[in-house]
Amino acid sequence: MPDVPTAALPHFLSPLTGLVDQGGPVVLFLLALSLVAAALIAAKLLQFLYLGVGRFGTARRALDLWLDGRPQEAKTMAAGGKSVVADIMLKLVQGSACGNTRTELLKEDVERICIQRINTLRAYLRPLDMIAQTAPLIGLLGTVLGMIEAFQAMQGAGAAVDPSVLAGGIWVALLTTAVGLSVAIPVSAIVGWFDSRIEAEQSEMEALVTAFFTGAIAERGAARIVALEASETRHAI
Repeated sequence: MPDVPTAALPHFLSPLTGLVDQGGPVVLFLLALSLVAAALIAAKLLQFLYLGVGRFGTARRALDLWLDGRPQEAKTMAAGGKSVVADIMLKLVQGSACGNTRTELLKEDVERICIQRINTLRAYLRPLDMIAQTAPLIGLLGTVLGMIEAFQAMQGAGAAVDPSVLAGGIWVALLTTAVGLSVAIPVSAIVGWFDSRIEAEQSEMEALVTAFFTGAIAERGAARIVALEASETRHAI
């Protein structure tokens, strides 16, 4: 494969110059893709940290306060939370504070806000997924081009072909596929992890909204029954 000039590369990239020289422009392009992927992953991690992804404690405590009939404390608790679900809980409490608000309209509007928040969390995932899917194909393209060059050289050499030269050309060609997979595998795994965190966030939002409007009767009703039975047992004794 054709060599790529590496003299202009920064000094801290010098260990990669041999890899680029052997793999050619395909490896150089894959390395550029890996840098783009690293920047997108860093942006997603900062976004998750800023939006408080995975922090459910404050919203759950605010929900408990609301269900206990303490709306002002629930509002204060939700307002102090630094997370997506805490903000959703705050919207629910504020919307319910308006006495003329219909429950159906409030629930529908909160669901709209939830969809917006989920779409915000999904930002930059599509480019990362595209990198994970295309990097192996780009590496395979480099391998095919390298194999074509190797067999053209073998054809030109005729009967005097050197097997070691052919083997060297083949392993250099296969290098691009290895680089492509090395880029795609970790990016694909990280995209899967991001998806799992977003799904957990969506599930928590749905559970929070449902419990807010139903009063979590399945859980809190059972707790009341247990408390009542315990009280009756103490009185019988």
